[in-house]
Amino acid sequence: MDIAAILKSLETTALAGRIRDSLFLFPLIESTHVIGLALVFGTIGIIDLRLLGLASTERPFQRMWSDILKWTWAAFALTALTGALMFITNAGVYYHNFFFRTKMLLLALTAVNMLAFDLTARRTVDRWDRAPSAPGAGKAVAAVSLVLWIGIIFMGRIIGFTTTRAAVVTPAPTGVNFDDFLQNTPPPDNNHK
Repeated sequence: MDIAAILKSLETTALAGRIRDSLFLFPLIESTHVIGLALVFGTIGIIDLRLLGLASTERPFQRMWSDILKWTWAAFALTALTGALMFITNAGVYYHNFFFRTKMLLLALTAVNMLAFDLTARRTVDRWDRAPSAPGAGKAVAAVSLVLWIGIIFMGRIIGFTTTRAAVVTPAPTGVNFDDFLQNTPPPDNNHK
């Protein structure tokens, strides 16, 4: 099965059709996605600012990390679920959208960045846990994290402007003009001359 067939099969599921055809489901899912993303970015932002020594410098890092990370993962799960639900409604268009692909790339890079943190600064956290900021590697990872997440947010917003109803192209009917619409006059019947 090729990618086009997979995308088409996602779009033709009953769930995708129901979301697409509902007046309220897609906007509700999209709003929940935005709220989830705000929670993900907010909680990650708190951790990154602590690593940089710009906020919550009096709190031990490990305590903050353990308090916040569970909320980050819960919000990420919510965001991933709602993102997948939006994706299936127009999978072919999203898949081929440059901004969607860039967002997915940036998400993958956040995973790599988190791995870099685990392999560097997190291994020595006992040494700097109560320090006002992380060592250089921790600061670098925090700065990259903030840039990546801001990029994800921007790409997500642009996706909304570049994919809305992109697959639906309905030509204007012939013989209809704007004045007829305003006067509630039916268009001329061109079939009976």
